[in-house]
Amino acid sequence: MKRIVVGVTGASGILYAKRLLEALASAEAEVFLIISDTARTVARLEEVDLSGYPVHYEENCDLEAGIASGSFRFDAMVIVPCSMKSLAQIANGYSTTLIARAADVCLKERRPLILVPRETPYSRVHLVNMLAAHDAGALILPASPPLYTQPKTLDELADMIAARILDHLGIEHTIGTRWK
Repeated sequence: MKRIVVGVTGASGILYAKRLLEALASAEAEVFLIISDTARTVARLEEVDLSGYPVHYEENCDLEAGIASGSFRFDAMVIVPCSMKSLAQIANGYSTTLIARAADVCLKERRPLILVPRETPYSRVHLVNMLAAHDAGALILPASPPLYTQPKTLDELADMIAARILDHLGIEHTIGTRWK
């Protein structure tokens, strides 16, 4: 069973996190979920509920949580959606939150870190921070779902991003549509 840390930050697109959590629950992965205060606000605005999943809920202010230490074993981390503020913290090693600290642990321990930025357009600062995070070992996976699948619902659209995340985590799934 894989142990995955999921961080949800204050960018629009909380549905991506919801669909990923549903897929991870089906995959029977052990999940540690951190939701920033701003993400909670955005979730209310977008009417997405992230409660009730079979996960370990962690507080973003708890820098003493197990996942804040390199000695705590987990397989990978995903930040979905990843705000530009969180990206900047990660790219510059500024770990004032549990999300940023767990991401820092991934980078220093050479564990997979997937960042799903949800912003448009990108400024030069955003691009420089993405490149810095990439150069430090993170995978930048923008929330840019393909339209060739002709999604009929927002859930189907979000599933394509969740499917790409699961692929990079090495977790088998049946969601989304593959290019044929």
